[in-house]
Amino acid sequence: MREIYPYFTNDSSVGLYSPEDNDIYHSTYGALTEAYEKFIYPANLEEFFINNSEIKILDICFGIGYNTKSFLNFLYSAQIYTNNNTTNNNYIDKIYTDNYNTIKNLHEAIKNKKIKIFIKAIDTDKILAGISPFIICNKNNLPDNYTLPFQNEKIQKLLNKPIKNKIKFYEEINLILMTKIQENYPEIINNSEIFKILRSKKYNEYFAKNYALIKAFYYSIGYIITPLERLNMFLHNIYYQYVSTSYKKALKWLRFNDFTFELKIDDARNELLNDNNLYNFIFLDAFTPAKCPCLWTIDFFKLLYKHLANDGMVLTYSNSASIRNALINAGFFVGKIYTPSSNKFMGTVAVKNKSLIKNELSEYDLSLIKTKAGIFYRDENLDALNDEIIIRHNNDIKNSDLISSSKFIKEYRKQHVKL
Repeated sequence: MREIYPYFTNDSSVGLYSPEDNDIYHSTYGALTEAYEKFIYPANLEEFFINNSEIKILDICFGIGYNTKSFLNFLYSAQIYTNNNTTNNNYIDKIYTDNYNTIKNLHEAIKNKKIKIFIKAIDTDKILAGISPFIICNKNNLPDNYTLPFQNEKIQKLLNKPIKNKIKFYEEINLILMTKIQENYPEIINNSEIFKILRSKKYNEYFAKNYALIKAFYYSIGYIITPLERLNMFLHNIYYQYVSTSYKKALKWLRFNDFTFELKIDDARNELLNDNNLYNFIFLDAFTPAKCPCLWTIDFFKLLYKHLANDGMVLTYSNSASIRNALINAGFFVGKIYTPSSNKFMGTVAVKNKSLIKNELSEYDLSLIKTKAGIFYRDENLDALNDEIIIRHNNDIKNSDLISSSKFIKEYRKQHVKL
């Protein structure tokens, strides 16, 4: 059975640790919070939907689906919002002070609108994609002194700093996603390895019990009826008692909106070379460039540029000078993302329409990309292995006459102090 390393992050959502890469899939301060702050809030969806009722999203490195689920959760929250909700009983997290107005404004922008949604999610790991609808996104009653179920001192030190105002996550979102995967990609979700993971006592606390029961039901009948028949049978199945209200709400939402979900298990480079879509929002959430440089090269960014609508946005968590430099050289205007929970700029936005940038790069940011730190990764044929890209990048740095980032920072601080 596949070995996975789940744990609860500081907002009680589930994160994953990869022992193979010695890296985490999600920030320890909160997997759900990170998705909202790096991808959902900066997208300014309330402004987008004023003039649009159709949206296309590309979710690169889908993983266990936080970015897609956060978008759906945000939209769902706005669609069920009413003017009588003067408190945050149904919603709203107070991560920043105007979020109540944000959800209210989004509600006004989409009131009585049937939204046409197209999301393409890409990942190379079909097991993570298959378990994504069953992951708990808000754990109730998490102990104050929560400890990891595995040994990792670095991660443990960052835990137990709970976020005071957690995001409300509706379980209907997981049911919506599960329905779409089950209908269109049964080969991903009807997998014996996923079934074993969901039923394993070792991982029991990380999966919603009702969803695990649904999965057990699907798996048990997976070879005798069609996906649509499974959904109809499910309504009358004993397991349905656990999720009847939420499932009815999920189906009602699906009937009202036009939601298409494509899940591709492939290298994102290959997938996009055969994709003719223009996307309004591209969520780039790959492993760090040091671990997965193939999705951070100037050549891949040129490919993203071709797939971005004129008023679209590429959003990523990365602050790297090399990434920002590559985006600029790929033709984008580049800005940065403010994250309220840390009170810092902790992400990057790339656009074709400069007016969409709310936080421009500072003089320091622009100067840093002119150092060796700004030397970007290259992959002209979009087929190189990660190790090959890293070796080439290291040689580019070694042979460069640019000032080192450490020397630049030292000189900048001296000048700044004098000023």
